[in-house]
Amino acid sequence: MITTERLILRPWEESDAESLFRYAKDPAIGPAAGWPPHTSVENSLEIIRTVFAAPETYAVVLKATGEPVGSIGIMTGEGMHSAEMARDEAEIGYWIGVPYWGLGLIPEAVRCLLHRCFRELGFSAVWCGYYDGNTKSRRVMEKCGFRHHHTERDKESPSGELRTEHFMRLTLEEYNLLQSGQDRLTETEFSGDLL
Repeated sequence: MITTERLILRPWEESDAESLFRYAKDPAIGPAAGWPPHTSVENSLEIIRTVFAAPETYAVVLKATGEPVGSIGIMTGEGMHSAEMARDEAEIGYWIGVPYWGLGLIPEAVRCLLHRCFRELGFSAVWCGYYDGNTKSRRVMEKCGFRHHHTERDKESPSGELRTEHFMRLTLEEYNLLQSGQDRLTETEFSGDLL
């Protein structure tokens, strides 16, 4: 279990099926990420037992309510992923329910998993991908320091459609620079507070 200011990232549990279905049935969620909307609580339960049982796959749970409202995970060369990665690289994938769009929750979760990827798991780079038109997902990546790497056209999505996918990447060196810049910003703000 990993905690942030507003979130708990924890493994999915079978008892989460109803909450998962509540958000994953929305046609604004799955198709943007390349998977079909969930069709029933049973469908969501099957996803928890299979797809979400993968290592490093987390329910995004609101601390305030204890409800899972999205999902985030770290995928490696052995798992299901969409970027062509080296052995020491990973990919982060995520989604969150529509009522929680625009609140900065997913960037908060992504930053937490970036720390895990670089500081705890020792990866040299982390990838993210988004399908053409998914500007909300792209903005999350940009906020977290990812830079456009390349675009692939006519790439088959998990739902079987041919889509254009854009790939963004953050290296360990870039992450370290971002972190040192953030540390300086924090120190400046702190010094300003004392004046």
